[in-house]
Amino acid sequence: MSLTSATKTDTNIYELEVAVSAEDLEKAAEGVYKRKRKEIQLPGFRKGKAPRKIIESMYGEGVFLDDAVNDLYPEAYKGAVEEAGIEPVARADVEMLTLDKKEGFTFKATVTVKPEVTVKDYKGIEAVKTVYQVEDGDIDKEIDRMRERNSRVITVDDRAAQDGDQTVIDFEGFVDGVAFEGGKGEGYQLSLGSNSFIEGFESQIAGHSPGDEFDVNVTFPENYHAEELKGKPAVFKVKLHEIKGRELPELDDEFVKDVSEFDTLDDYKADIRSRLEESAGKRSTDEFETKLIDKVIEGLEGEIPQVMYEDRIDGMVQDFAYRLQSQGMNIDLYLQYSGMDMESFRKTFRAQAERQVKIRLALEQIAKVEELSATEEEIAQELDRIAGMYQMEADKVKDFIPEREITADLLSNKAIDMVRDSAKTIEETAPYSTPPKALEEDGGDVTGEDE
Repeated sequence: MSLTSATKTDTNIYELEVAVSAEDLEKAAEGVYKRKRKEIQLPGFRKGKAPRKIIESMYGEGVFLDDAVNDLYPEAYKGAVEEAGIEPVARADVEMLTLDKKEGFTFKATVTVKPEVTVKDYKGIEAVKTVYQVEDGDIDKEIDRMRERNSRVITVDDRAAQDGDQTVIDFEGFVDGVAFEGGKGEGYQLSLGSNSFIEGFESQIAGHSPGDEFDVNVTFPENYHAEELKGKPAVFKVKLHEIKGRELPELDDEFVKDVSEFDTLDDYKADIRSRLEESAGKRSTDEFETKLIDKVIEGLEGEIPQVMYEDRIDGMVQDFAYRLQSQGMNIDLYLQYSGMDMESFRKTFRAQAERQVKIRLALEQIAKVEELSATEEEIAQELDRIAGMYQMEADKVKDFIPEREITADLLSNKAIDMVRDSAKTIEETAPYSTPPKALEEDGGDVTGEDE
């Protein structure tokens, strides 16, 4: 293999022309022949025993060449990329230029590469650090959540359904008096307040009692996935069979003994306060780093290929689909219930994906400018950490995560550490119960990558 030319044709676009010798092509073709001959049977020969020349005389000299090219291409492309010193961020567009048994073959790969970026003013950033104060009400809320987790599910027959109840219903939907496909269910368990059905559906279940039969009137969203239902008013015939609610345990020392390692309510509250204060400290640090990253992104300059954003969205959609599978649902069913198509669903990840890509590029550039490095010991420790998280051998982790990616993660973390250590901090206090808006907007860790 030889890289014959590497030409930058546009921003973040390179064209590589690569030549593979006739000798390498012949070796690969011979390998393809040996691999496939056991399936080939020609008159006068036992299956798998026909000579290569005979096969080629019958089917043409190129009978094994296409597979040989496919076998050679990955290494040829990889070698060309390394020789050109570029870092692709997407699958290359490949065009075969020449293919001749006696001359070898040449191809052109059009490659989108990682952009060249700069980051301005990342040292000495001034930002507010909110120090969260844990109050008695925060402790009470934690205890209420524990009581909720340890509550009993009971059948309710002395009141109407209300938000938070688990209901069992039959339903059938009609548009213009005609039942539509996918709009019927029997014995369906619906948690009121889960917002898993079309807006307005669950609120109209509330107030009804077991045995009630009633209509639920809703309107399908304009962006609903089914074209024939978009924006249409619909009537669902509903029968409420059952209501299940929760009965909370008494809050006393016996409850504490059941749910914790403590014997008294006071000791339990003290432990909750300690854990909340630790959580408050972490939240304060995370939000502060998020503000610093916002400033770093503001100083990022460079033209970022759209494919990097799309690839990040792909990963987010795949992660979401995997989590749905673990809950017994698939992405198609989720889109149907949420009233979205795939295009609109992908748009919900767009801002987060763009942010994560920018964060990663900015931190990598800072690490490069500051000449940050990761020691072998640090890499080994990170491998051990990941191995422990996934309960596997450290050597096995290398099979799934290349060492260069682990190194890149370490350098990104060192870069944010450097930005934080050089920052000018202005402290203010706030109640622990203050909504964590900055973290909700970020939607990911500061390095922009998910484990």
